[in-house]
Formats: sequence, C-alpha cells, structure tokens
Amino acid sequence: MPVDSNPYVAIATELAEQAVADRRDLHRHAEPGWMEFRTTARIVTRLRALGWRVRWGKDLYAGVDRLGVPSADELAAGYERAVADGADVELLEPMAGGWTGCVAELDGAGRGRTVALRFDIDGLAVPEASSDDHLPAREGFASVHEGIMHACGHDTHTAMGLGVAEALARTRDQWQGTVRLVFQPGEEGCRGAESMVTAGLLDGVDAFLAPHVGAQSHRSGEILPGISGFLATSKLDVHFAGKEAHAGLAPETGHNALIAAAAAALQLHAMPRHADGNSRVNVGRLDAGTGRNVVAGSARMLMELRSESAAVVEELERRTRLIVAGTAAAHEVESEVVLAGKAPSASSDERAMAAVAAAARGVPGVVNVGGQVVAEASDDATAMMRRVQEQGGVAAYLIVGTDLPSGHHTPKFDVDERVLPLGVATIAAATVDLLAAG
Repeated sequence: MPVDSNPYVAIATELAEQAVADRRDLHRHAEPGWMEFRTTARIVTRLRALGWRVRWGKDLYAGVDRLGVPSADELAAGYERAVADGADVELLEPMAGGWTGCVAELDGAGRGRTVALRFDIDGLAVPEASSDDHLPAREGFASVHEGIMHACGHDTHTAMGLGVAEALARTRDQWQGTVRLVFQPGEEGCRGAESMVTAGLLDGVDAFLAPHVGAQSHRSGEILPGISGFLATSKLDVHFAGKEAHAGLAPETGHNALIAAAAAALQLHAMPRHADGNSRVNVGRLDAGTGRNVVAGSARMLMELRSESAAVVEELERRTRLIVAGTAAAHEVESEVVLAGKAPSASSDERAMAAVAAAARGVPGVVNVGGQVVAEASDDATAMMRRVQEQGGVAAYLIVGTDLPSGHHTPKFDVDERVLPLGVATIAAATVDLLAAG
C-alpha cells in the first residue's frame, strides 16, 4: 500500500473528535474487570446504531466458568454504580452477576473470510492523580470512581474500536466477508479471554488483530505491527485459614495463618529457575490478621508465575501448590490455591504483521513502522491468538505508539489523543486487507 493511500484515513480523521469524546467519557467512568457494566452498555448502544449484530450478557458465555470474578457484593456495587451513572437498565440486566463485554459482527458485500479484532475494556484499581499537570484532571475527565482509573489505555482501545466499527460500517459495500469485534472484559490479571475462547467466540476466525497503545512504543506516530515473545502466566490467589487466639494470654491455642503465608512467600521466591525458559515468580500482596495482639486466623496472598514456556509455568504452579500445602501443614492451618487468571505464550504471524505494516505506511502522521518486538510481558489476548492459529489462521498483536507523560499502571498515566485516528485508520485498512487475503 503506497504512502498516503490508506482509504480509511479520511474517515478516521473525520471521526477523530468523536473518538476523543468517547475516550474521555470512558476514562471518566472507568470500571474494573467483570464490572464494566456502563462501558459495555455504551458499546452495545453504539454498535447497534451502526448496524452491527451484537451479543452480550450471560448467554454470550454459554455457561463457561470465568476466572477472577469479584465478590457478589463488589459486583452488586458495580452494577448500582453503572445505574447511577445513567446506563440503560435494559442493557444492564443481562450482565447482572458480572457478565460484561460483548461480541459484534458485520457482514460485507458478500461471503468471505472472517477477521476478529479484540479491544479490552477494563480499568485498574489505581487512584488517579488530581494535580493540574495531569491532563484528565485539568480537563475535567479524570475518573469519577475513587480508586479506579484507566491506567493502561483500555479507554483508548475501546474508543479506537468504536471508530473502526463505524469506519467499516460506512464501507461495508466495499469489502467481503465478516468482521467480528470482541470487546473483552477483565484483561488486567488475564481473566477475561480464557472464558471467551472456551465459549467459542474465536471459532471460525481466519485472522485476528489485537491493538495496544504505548507499551513497547512511547513515541506518537510509531506503529509496531507485531509483538512476539509473550510470557505465559498463571495468576493465583492463595488463602490460609488458621485459628485466632489472644497473642498474650494463650498464643499456643492459635494457628497463625500470617506466619504460614509469610513462610510460603519466602519459599516461593526461592524456587529454582528452569533451564527450559526464563521464569518469574512474584508474591505481590499479602493480607493477614486483625490486630497486633491477635494470632492471625486468616491470610490471603496474591501472586503470579510467568515464563516464555507454558510447560515451565505449569511446573512452577505444581511446585507452588506443594509449597503452600507444605507450609500450611507445618503451621497447622488450612490452605487453598485458586487460579484467578491465565494466559499462554504467543507470537505474531508474518502475514498479519504485513497487513498492519502496509496499512500504517499509508497513514499520514505515522512517522515510523517498526519491526517485530519481543514483549517480555503477558496479555490474555494470546489465548485468542493461539485459538485462531490452531485453526490455521493468522494473528498479530500490534502497538499504536504514544508519548507517555507517565508509565502504564501509574496515577498519571495518559495518552496522546492524536494517535486515535492513526490507530483507527491502520486497524480498519489492515482488517480489509486480511479479509481479502487468499
């Protein structure tokens, strides 16, 4: 595709103001994983108005279990928050219990291939900065939900997804096949993709793209057409149940869950590395006890395992369960290890990357189209990539570069909104290219 020849540039430019408005609205109403009630309702409303066939709610998941679902109380609070924020209750009702996210399809001028695009929609439990040097605070679109913000750009991904949806709907008489949009909940913690894949939502897909802003490119105007070397991961919640006692009068009658958890954490970080692939072990949080003079009766530990090899992650998880059980037995407490999230390793395919690169080169404002980059991180879009590749299709995880005033997952995270039309034009044109591929 020659430079400046991307046919979606004009549409993306026209939609830029709307994309910024969408991004700011989503940013202002950030919702965490499995609680993206208002976000999903807003997406469904827009897609239906554009003529897309949309599925959402519990039926979308076909009875499949989900990972890392918040408590019933948290879900209820999130639902009521969405109602208070003005979400359409009729659209919310099928999502009750945390069945968020949606999938939409649109057919072109004739039968053909199927291309799926994934856009993650969840926010993070990060308190947003309120200082004037933070654009969302200064411009009045910082998150209104205390302790929750879009600190990883998923508001931007969703806004780009809505822009792509409109661009493709406007030109549906110019392409053949079917486009499937997957607006995924619960990417943070790698919780949402697994259930969507198991429910068959990536079946029958010939090509797949998943965009992300920033990450490996902190330069506005740069497009990286493919990321490889994603780390497989397991996210584990570990629970210890002991027996409380007075720490002064009768400590011997208690069973200290805090000490058991602390001992387990030390042993977990002492696990030997593996010759079959780089590995990471991290206990990121440990909560225990009720007071300084009480033997802790309970403890909860949040941890993760990562490796470039799925087999190594499985081995680390096996050892984790042994260590937890052993330390629990030594301290006479009960233990439970719960899988809260997971993602396989994956790499982008040359054919899909070529479509992205060609599309990006035709977009004015794209100043550099890079090559394949190693991720050394995890994203559960890899579960979708692997499913498509197992079916004989191709997949790519692409990066829309952006200047960053602060890093991902920090209180001052923000993006350069000028990259929104660059992403829309690139993704739309790459999608049509992949639809036409023989």
